[in-house]
Amino acid sequence: MQNVIIEEPYEFIPPGRSEWWPRLVQYLLKPYLRRKFGVDSVECREVERLNASFDAGHGVLLAPNHCRQSDPLSVGFLSRAINRNLHAMASWHLFKQDRFTTFMTRSVGAFSVYREGIDRQAINTAVDILVEGRRPLVVFPEGAISRHNDQLMPLMEGTAFIARTAAKRREKNKAHGGVVVHPIAIRYFFQGDLEASILPVLEKIESHFSWYPQRDRSIIERLQQIAQALLSLKEIEYFGRARTGDFYERVDGLIQDELAKLEKEYDVKDAGEGTVARVKNLRTAILPDLISNSVSSEERHRRWKQLAACYYVQQMSHYPRNYVSATEPNIVEHILETVERFEEDFTDKITVHSPLHAVMEVGSAIQVSSHRDRQALTDPVMEGIRTQLTEMLAKLSAEAVKV
Repeated sequence: MQNVIIEEPYEFIPPGRSEWWPRLVQYLLKPYLRRKFGVDSVECREVERLNASFDAGHGVLLAPNHCRQSDPLSVGFLSRAINRNLHAMASWHLFKQDRFTTFMTRSVGAFSVYREGIDRQAINTAVDILVEGRRPLVVFPEGAISRHNDQLMPLMEGTAFIARTAAKRREKNKAHGGVVVHPIAIRYFFQGDLEASILPVLEKIESHFSWYPQRDRSIIERLQQIAQALLSLKEIEYFGRARTGDFYERVDGLIQDELAKLEKEYDVKDAGEGTVARVKNLRTAILPDLISNSVSSEERHRRWKQLAACYYVQQMSHYPRNYVSATEPNIVEHILETVERFEEDFTDKITVHSPLHAVMEVGSAIQVSSHRDRQALTDPVMEGIRTQLTEMLAKLSAEAVKV
C-alpha cells in the first residue's frame, strides 16, 4: 500500500508566495519529469484562453483530469506558457515524504489539503487565491489518481463550492471580473517500443505467482490472466474464498461488499458518490482513534487492515470495464496503463516507461455564478467541467496509435 495515509495529527501547510522560486524550478521541470516519470516532452494547446480570462480580470481555477503522478508537474508547463506562477491544492501526504519534496512542493505554490476530513484552512486558502486573482489555482476534481487517461472518475463537488464561494466574495468586493473555471485535459502518448518496455514487467508480475513466464500467450491474454489472479487473491483475503461468475460483476461485488461492511461498522450515513468519495468518508471515520492513540495494539492492527482494504478497493475501482480488448485493436496507452496498475498493486512501485509525450489542452472558460440554482438536478459548474474534459480527452484519444 502506498504511503498515502499519515498517522499523525494534521497540520496545514500554507503555500509559498515567492515569485522567483517557481521560476527557478521551471528550468528543472523538464529533466526531472524525464528522469522521474519518463515524460520527455510537454505540449500546451489553446493557452490563449487562459490569457483572455486573466486579461478580463477573472480569478481563474484550473480543473485538470488526474491520471498520472506527473500531472501536477506537467501542469507547471502551463505556468511557463502564460508567464504566471500557479497555486495548487495537494494532498497532505505529499508534504510528508521527505524534506526535499516538502520544500519543493511548497516553494512552487502548493498548499496542503487533508483528504481524511473537512479542511477549512485549505478551502479558505483556495478561495483567497481566487479572490486575489494574481495566480491561477489548480484543483484536481477527481480527487485521486485514476491511472486511466481516457476515462474520468466521478468528480468531487468541492471544486464548484470553492469557485462559487470566491465568486460571492468578488461580487461583494465589487472586483473587476468574476471567477471562471478552465478544464484542462491532460493526455499522455507513449512513443517507445511497447513490447520491449512492458514484457519484462509482465514476467516480474508472473513471478509473484510462481508462474513460468507465459511467453506462449499474447499480451492481452497475459493481462487477463493476471487480472483474474489479482481478483481471486483479494476475494480470498476478504471473503475466505475466490468467487465465481462474470469478472466485472465479481469486481463490483468485492468493492460494494467490502465498503458496505465497513460503512455499517462505522455508521457512515452519507457514503458519497463513487468509490473515491466512499473511501474518503471511511478514512475519516477510521483514522481519528489511531491518531489519538486511543486503541489497543490489536485494534490498531485491525484498523490498518481496514485502511489497506479501502486502499485496494479504490485501486480496483480504477480498472475500467473493457479497457483492453482481446478481439479489437487496442490503444497503446491503455495496455501500458493496465500493466502499470498491475505492477503498482503487486509491488507498490511502477517502472518508468519512456518516452511519454504530454499534451495539455485548455478548455473554454466556465463562468461561475455566485449562486447555485437548487432546482437544477446537477451543478452546472461540475457538469461543464465533466462535459469539456470528456470531449477533449475523446478528441486527444483519437490521435493515439492502436495495436
